[in-house]
Amino acid sequence: MTSHDDSGGTYPAGRALVAAEAAGDEMTVEGALRPRTLDELIGQSRVRDQLGLVLEAARSRGRPPDHVLLAGPPGLGKTTLAMIIAAELSAPLRVTSGPAIQHAGDLAAILSSLAEGEVLFLDEIHRMSRPAEEMLYMAMEDFRVDVVVGKGPGATAIPLEIPPFTLVGATTRSGLLPGPLRDRFGFTGHLEYYEVDELDEIVRRSARLLEVQITDTGAREVASRSRGTPRIANRLLRRVRDYAQVRADGVVRQDIAQAALNLYEVDEEGLDRLDRAVLDALCRRFGGGPVGVSTLAVAVGEERETVEEVAEPFLVRRGYLARTPRGRVATPAAWRQLGLAPPTDVAFGQAPSLFDDDCGAGEGNAG
Repeated sequence: MTSHDDSGGTYPAGRALVAAEAAGDEMTVEGALRPRTLDELIGQSRVRDQLGLVLEAARSRGRPPDHVLLAGPPGLGKTTLAMIIAAELSAPLRVTSGPAIQHAGDLAAILSSLAEGEVLFLDEIHRMSRPAEEMLYMAMEDFRVDVVVGKGPGATAIPLEIPPFTLVGATTRSGLLPGPLRDRFGFTGHLEYYEVDELDEIVRRSARLLEVQITDTGAREVASRSRGTPRIANRLLRRVRDYAQVRADGVVRQDIAQAALNLYEVDEEGLDRLDRAVLDALCRRFGGGPVGVSTLAVAVGEERETVEEVAEPFLVRRGYLARTPRGRVATPAAWRQLGLAPPTDVAFGQAPSLFDDDCGAGEGNAG
């Protein structure tokens, strides 16, 4: 199989990518599938145009751009955008995460080693410790940190100047960010789920890079079951490719894609095993709710965070689940998805709407 671009030429990265995959180098494979510039980025047109303007203005001034906050569900391209920002600025990229910074000294060590103009990518920024967070305020605004030496009455704060840098923060839970931290970002990009047409284009691009022969209908089938998420689309493409190589002639056609995705328990709506388990527990075990998310997580044998951050956003977006102050409630569409008749009792009919604020409530039903 040969990888081709739209003009009929061969992708130079294709061979290296296939070799990396054969060697089991997952990091290289994932990195090679990511777009390198804003022009290569598929989808997120609003954020792409806004960010392009911010970066172009910064380049024209010869100064680092304002700090950037990227918010959205997992798998939509926050890490990719951070890499693109560094590439567009021709600046080095430093990568770390909120959970890795548990002490202010950890952050001070990172900041003090930055070069001028460097891009610092801080993933899951909402999970950073409070002392480090307070140090970050001063670093973002004044490019200075105070390092405390000693303890007790003899402790001394030594101001440490740091070179101008650009912080790119990423979060899946923007509501958990304190106001003072949000306000220090000059640009906030809210990433949205992708349309099927955009995922179709992403699947085709990844297939060319992976040297996978895929038909138009095959690519569309993979895209339509990818839950609006490029990361899932690329993962499903690789699993469908495996199926086509082992059980067919290597070409991903629509029937091959359907058979492969059915084998991996991804249905036509994009629901996977966890999604169906959540709906099944909610409808069959708890009568449609309301039920607390912790109880729901125990019922399906998963961690609360997995249910809340992986399954729920998709189920809510597709109208199968309502997050209400009293707990999680199954909508009539969820019952029909399971082949069950929706209940018609008064309690269900008076369930709060999809637009009620969850506010972390519902745990009174958690048992």
